[in-house]
Amino acid sequence: MHRPNDPSEPYRAALERLYRRRRFGLRPGLEVIRALLAELGDPQKAWKAIHVTGSKGKGSVAAMAAAILSASVGPTGLYTSPHLQSYRERIRVDGTEIAVPALLEGLERVESAAERVQLHHPELHEPTFFEVTTAVAFDHFARAGVAAAVIEVGIGGRWDATNVLDAPVGVVSTIELEHAEILGPTLTHIAREKAGIFHRGMRGVLGEQKPEPAEVVAREASALGVPLWRLGREIVVSDRVLGPKSQTFTVRTPRGERTKLALPLQGPVQASNAALAVASAELFLESVGKQITDAGLRRALRGVRWRGRLEALPGRPRIYADVAHTPESVRAVRTGLAELLPMSDPEENALLFGCVRGKAAGAMLETLREVASTLILVPVRSERSEDPKVLLLEARGRFPRTAIAPGFSEGLRLLRAAIGPEGFGLVVGSDYLVGELLNAVEGADPNEPDLSDPLLAAPGVERSPEREG
Repeated sequence: MHRPNDPSEPYRAALERLYRRRRFGLRPGLEVIRALLAELGDPQKAWKAIHVTGSKGKGSVAAMAAAILSASVGPTGLYTSPHLQSYRERIRVDGTEIAVPALLEGLERVESAAERVQLHHPELHEPTFFEVTTAVAFDHFARAGVAAAVIEVGIGGRWDATNVLDAPVGVVSTIELEHAEILGPTLTHIAREKAGIFHRGMRGVLGEQKPEPAEVVAREASALGVPLWRLGREIVVSDRVLGPKSQTFTVRTPRGERTKLALPLQGPVQASNAALAVASAELFLESVGKQITDAGLRRALRGVRWRGRLEALPGRPRIYADVAHTPESVRAVRTGLAELLPMSDPEENALLFGCVRGKAAGAMLETLREVASTLILVPVRSERSEDPKVLLLEARGRFPRTAIAPGFSEGLRLLRAAIGPEGFGLVVGSDYLVGELLNAVEGADPNEPDLSDPLLAAPGVERSPEREG
């Protein structure tokens, strides 16, 4: 229950209206977002962007690229999804989340524009949650006068609401089998959809890929005359050195070599993500007649903070959090932990795992069996949460000790109790789960409405929630 005249009430009410739009589901297509942006004066034309898609690492690449552009050209917008603790995380300028008053004003402008679109174009469907959020972000960036923006695709690429940009640079990070019900059943289908962000006049950056998606993306790029820089060929990472709180490495691109770059994010995958960010920033700045300064680049990467990516939480016992929710991303977590704690004994370690339905839980748990001997299964705060009893069947025979907790708080208590004196805990499997962990450890903002799932925000409304990843 809320207090009378609660100052957070307008914010809560606005987000509840927005979250109700999830009943419209995911509707690939660009007609609605184009009409909506046109009603707003096409704010996306006020700035140039780096457009980022992929299955793994795209959020990290976007965050690092935005930090580099901010240090190189001035105010830079960053649009990502989903969020961990606050909806406002999705829309940032120079790392600062959109303020509540600016968000409320932006939502009001977009809702009014949506009404006009419906009046003039009744044949179009109502804007979805993601379309409205995208319009709010693009409008906010224009009003903030950003010099540049980095925009992360929601799902896929070709028909994603973000694919209305005249972006000079497009990035495709690692592709794996995901969202097959939307993007198609094979890596070829998925790669083709993600390569849909490419357009004539763009430069492309391609992350580490299996041969099949690599060939598809290269073919799509070639058909449009989009030259590609590829990780492992034009973009090379070398000389990685691990430290207790950061790693250093060298990145080489066709524009030169940058040595001993320091990054506070751990794991070899984050060094690769940083290399993609450096390459995309180089190409973007080149397109606007500027260059990265060495001091600015180093300062940008040193200051990157991207929550829930092999993040070590303060205090004891030692607990790491990662939003990984696909087999490939979980393998990257396992590799990163093996580097950080090479002598760790799985008998001392424990896992807290939960995921939404449709994820490859068995494959993820098969990878995680090498990390820990104790597994605690919990539901996540989503109506799409996989039943822990189903997860227990997936885990059978893989862990010496397995338990089910009725909720996150009890699961976290069991996790802490299960960690040995020299061991660690890992919370993994879902953005929802990591958000709950951060709120539990840091304390939830009392003014931040808990709208992690539309079931919590709009009872009685038909729901088709936003997907993770």
